[in-house]
Amino acid sequence: MGAKQVWIPLWLLFLLLDSCRGRFMVEKNSLRVTSPDSLKNVYECAIGNFGVPNYGGTLAGIVVYPKANRKACKSFEEFDISFKPKSGAFPTFVLVDRGDCFFTEKAWNAQKAGAAAILVADNKEEPLITMDTPAEDDDKADYLEKITIPSALITKSFGDSLKKAIEDGEMVSVNLDWRESLPHPDDRVEYEFWTNSNDECGAKCDSQIQFVKNFKGAAQILEKKGYTQFTPHYITWYCPEAFLSSKQCKSQCINHGRYCAPDPEQDFSKGYDGKDVVIQNLREVCFFKVANESGKPWLWWDYVTDFAIRCPMKDKKYTKDCAEKVIESLGVNLMKINKCMGDPDANEDNSVLKAEQDAQIGKDSRGDVTILPTLVINNRQYRGKLDKTAVLKAICAGFQEATEPAVCLSEDIQTNECLENNGGCWKDKDSSITACKDTFRGRLCECPVVKGVQFVGDGYTHCEEVTSFLSQHQDLGGVKLTMEDVGRKNTRGELTQPVWMMVASAHQALRGMESTVKLVLTHLSSSSHVYPTLLGSANVDECKERTACQCSGCKCKNTFGSYECSCGGDLLYMREHDTCISMYFLISICQNASTEVGWGFLWVIFFGIVIAGVGAYAVYKYRIRTYMDSEIRAIMAQYMPLDSQEGQSHVHHGNI
Repeated sequence: MGAKQVWIPLWLLFLLLDSCRGRFMVEKNSLRVTSPDSLKNVYECAIGNFGVPNYGGTLAGIVVYPKANRKACKSFEEFDISFKPKSGAFPTFVLVDRGDCFFTEKAWNAQKAGAAAILVADNKEEPLITMDTPAEDDDKADYLEKITIPSALITKSFGDSLKKAIEDGEMVSVNLDWRESLPHPDDRVEYEFWTNSNDECGAKCDSQIQFVKNFKGAAQILEKKGYTQFTPHYITWYCPEAFLSSKQCKSQCINHGRYCAPDPEQDFSKGYDGKDVVIQNLREVCFFKVANESGKPWLWWDYVTDFAIRCPMKDKKYTKDCAEKVIESLGVNLMKINKCMGDPDANEDNSVLKAEQDAQIGKDSRGDVTILPTLVINNRQYRGKLDKTAVLKAICAGFQEATEPAVCLSEDIQTNECLENNGGCWKDKDSSITACKDTFRGRLCECPVVKGVQFVGDGYTHCEEVTSFLSQHQDLGGVKLTMEDVGRKNTRGELTQPVWMMVASAHQALRGMESTVKLVLTHLSSSSHVYPTLLGSANVDECKERTACQCSGCKCKNTFGSYECSCGGDLLYMREHDTCISMYFLISICQNASTEVGWGFLWVIFFGIVIAGVGAYAVYKYRIRTYMDSEIRAIMAQYMPLDSQEGQSHVHHGNI
């Protein structure tokens, strides 16, 4: 047996042994049986690694167990069997037995016969496994990319129960539920794409390249707007120590056998070597790192796409020179990338590739990555067809409800449940205002905000209009203030929760404080008719003498022992600085603060003004007392407790 013949089995054996050490996780969804009563329950089933799982959604149907071709290894047309539902009928779930042919072949035959989904019953009692595509390229398996129905593997015992119920004449109704198949904790989805730069591995390599080309646009938009955080990864293996000095290991590995890839053509005598693939993989990882550091991680999609087009192996252009020309065309720093890559001939660890190998190991709910390509969404491995629409649906399922981007609500991705009977939510028939809010998973019934007017209620039976500050002030001193302009930030820096209501409260509190001071001044001044002579002799007219209210736009009104300054329109007088400040200027500051500094700045301004107003009032009372003689003070004493209580009441109300 020649060296080449010995090497290939050993290499494949090594890969198998290496992957067996890993922790493989099975991604599951729920199958709820709604009838018959004896089977009502929720059962686990394993998502197939082909077809299009309905991530984020559900599918209801009736289970059928065919009388012939029960392993679905032949076309159902040969047995004159069709699963196409009649008009108005439920979709058909075909239950078949495991064995005799590939899982994908069973799914394809069921799909051609009109099935909406396929359930494969295991032929032995064992933990659920993931149904995968054929391990080797099958020339006849050109149907793989055409499989669109979802598939699931169920346990033998559950399958036997379904079969018995059907044979007894029971109608078995089920609901396949993918809504919790992927975690959806917040308003950003984190996903990884495990791939490689090899373009000579047949159908799987072709599908990877085609997916990158098709998904690039959507991926870049999601990344640029902060909806997702994407990271590419590359699988490498190490060479067994016993073969480190072999010719084959040297041609397939770098860094003295630490990082290897299979020969692209699986023929060591021609074409490119595995080490060429490892080096290009390393280059692509470093390209992403450098692009990410410059704030443009989405350029990875451009680089991988352009490299596949400009530098294919079949044209003998899979070279360093071609790769670097693509990098330069995208304006990414080539020197930084080369520095990141390090020396592939060094007998030491490469920090970048070492990190990639460490990342292959499963953590928490994610198993080891052993299959190429693999997509991981929110730390859960994606199962299904590597297709733009299918993957986008899975990513959309990873958003917390009501935070998904608009692309997830398109007709191609999901059904708008608000279009039918208004989703069961409240709706004003006269104005067509509705509480129904479309989401990727379904709909929410929440009272809306319409043109600055807030509606409140349960969202299902009633919503009532609440007076809004914005409905009265659409143009705030030249600053347009809307819910989108002022709000709390989410993880993308977007403003999601409106704060205009608090701004309005602050405005009303400040106006209330101003009104309180005016009320006290008016009350005291109204007492002056009792002692006109005494008051006249004690009072100094600051307005007449022009010793107060000197600012532009200030209005001066003389009062006993003091004066009252005011400003026209919606301006607020600041006594300490003898100036008028626009309330809308304060709100515009609040608007900027909400996007740059935050709530703290607004409250500092608010409490600063409150303290200044209270201080001004205290100074005013002090001046009253210094101007009054003992007789006037005795008379005014009966009013002061009342004034104090009234002032306190207003200030407290203004702080609510």
